[in-house]
Amino acid sequence: MNKGNRTRRITLCVLIDALGWKILEDQQFLNDVLVHRQPLETVLGFSSGAIPSLLTGRSPSQHGHWNLFYYDPKKSPFSWLRGLHHFPEKLVNHRVTQKLIKEAGRRLFHMGPQFECYVKPTLMPYFNWVERHCIYEPGGISGAPSIFDKLVDCGVPYRAYSYHHWNDKKILELAQHDLEQSNAEFFFVYLCELDAELHAFWAQPQRLRAMLAEYENKLRHLCETALRLDQDASIAIFSDHGMAPVTARHDLMKEVNALNWRMPDDYLAVYDSTMARFWFFNEEARLTINDCLSRQNCGRLLGDSELNDLGIYFPDRRYGESIFLLNSGYMFYHSDFHSGNWLPTGMHGYHPQDPYSDAVFLSNRPPALPLTSIRDIHDYMERAAGMRTLEAVPCEQAAS
Repeated sequence: MNKGNRTRRITLCVLIDALGWKILEDQQFLNDVLVHRQPLETVLGFSSGAIPSLLTGRSPSQHGHWNLFYYDPKKSPFSWLRGLHHFPEKLVNHRVTQKLIKEAGRRLFHMGPQFECYVKPTLMPYFNWVERHCIYEPGGISGAPSIFDKLVDCGVPYRAYSYHHWNDKKILELAQHDLEQSNAEFFFVYLCELDAELHAFWAQPQRLRAMLAEYENKLRHLCETALRLDQDASIAIFSDHGMAPVTARHDLMKEVNALNWRMPDDYLAVYDSTMARFWFFNEEARLTINDCLSRQNCGRLLGDSELNDLGIYFPDRRYGESIFLLNSGYMFYHSDFHSGNWLPTGMHGYHPQDPYSDAVFLSNRPPALPLTSIRDIHDYMERAAGMRTLEAVPCEQAAS
């Protein structure tokens, strides 16, 4: 890699989960260091699809990661649960049973340390889990090479930090230590705790300001260290999506259940916080459920053309034959991921064109090429690390 007279080419990339443009545009946050500031369009869905997109530069339909559960009865790792339908539903779909399945999935069936049994245990044999491996390591994303694969291929020494191993405080301490003491050149720092804070305390802006001030103080020290070690260091802070205020709740699950079709005989459904996904095995069930969904005022069905435009169209329908998306500000009263007792004031997972969905990109200099989507962050990271030139030559040629 051509470094000129630089003894160590430092690239510092910080991903702050849920730091939306609507949150940051009126805030002072490292403005003197990160002079280039702009919104980026996210991808529809949650971090499970957004982060693989920024790590690979591809859309979910290309890299394969979108929502965590997808329909795959033939290869489901949960086929051993098929016998549960012989037992009372209150027993097998209990939180204790779900906890046992979670531990079995993590420890015995190699589902990864982040596996959770969100779907009812009796329905698990119809589904697979997409995030089998840590996506912050080489080989972690099944359908496309990530920035970590390319760093290894190009021989760039790097460090990556995420909640898989540490909390935010420890991550920042480790990054500071490694920046000063290691020979690593590329640093990927993922801070996730703002997401939970915004879910719980969106309506308390003073808490947000305090948390951002704490981040700013520690990140400033990190940035200053990077620039002291390499005056031409590339520094960027970005996010995967934004956060919107919750203004209404709707119990779609109750309405669909009232149609009296049975799972899994007639259909399957997975309810996320802001979208519901359906698969059908009975044509009449398909018609009546889709009719129910099309009459909702709180959201709408997404057609194939729009799914394709959004980069989430899968011809095999693994992520849903019918996909219903809530309007910004709405969330489901009940879902497979939360009960009616969870009452967050902030939520994400809305349409990418909603202003509250926009992610952010902040850097200490304008990027070599314009960025419009979080997918473009991958190209930025490649170029910042010297693995790609403006002519987009492979890293082997760039090194010569």
